[in-house]
Amino acid sequence: MQKLVITDIKDHREYERERDEFRSSVIALKKRRRFGLGEFMTIVFENTATMRFQIQEMARAEKMIRDEQIAHEVATYNDLIPNAGELSATFFIEINNEEKLREWLPKLVGIENCVSVWVDDSEVRAEEEDSERLTREDITSAVHYLRFSFTSAQQAAFATSAIKIVIDHPQYQASLMLSDEQRSEIASDFSD
Repeated sequence: MQKLVITDIKDHREYERERDEFRSSVIALKKRRRFGLGEFMTIVFENTATMRFQIQEMARAEKMIRDEQIAHEVATYNDLIPNAGELSATFFIEINNEEKLREWLPKLVGIENCVSVWVDDSEVRAEEEDSERLTREDITSAVHYLRFSFTSAQQAAFATSAIKIVIDHPQYQASLMLSDEQRSEIASDFSD
């Protein structure tokens, strides 16, 4: 998948002219790439367009105008764009109630190591992208950045096989079988 370069990020005026249309298209894209897993977890498979949107919106909100600022954001978010043979995802624990959050985040320590994608009977375990910052012994983060590395055979099989996303944490189990449409959307990442 193509990584971003600084010239992919539009300046403020140029971005404002395209923002409504671009924002609508990325929202629709993310809707096709976002999957609920059980009661309160979701996973969004990221790509170049979703990461460009993140940078554009951050630059807009923080009024970034210097090339060095944009270059830093591009370098940071490029780490979340999958390399060849990979999928990258943002994994969310979506609890809005403060009391429930205090209850569940300590229970879910290690959740980032318990997410996998199954291609038929072949498991691909997630690896956390920013584990030094997000992983602690007593509490987990509500957001994790995951990477899945597939063999050539798994990549080839992805487009036509049964694909299941699984969470197998001792405190939280969930699974989702992708529909043909969902599988096709995510499989396109291997050919970009």
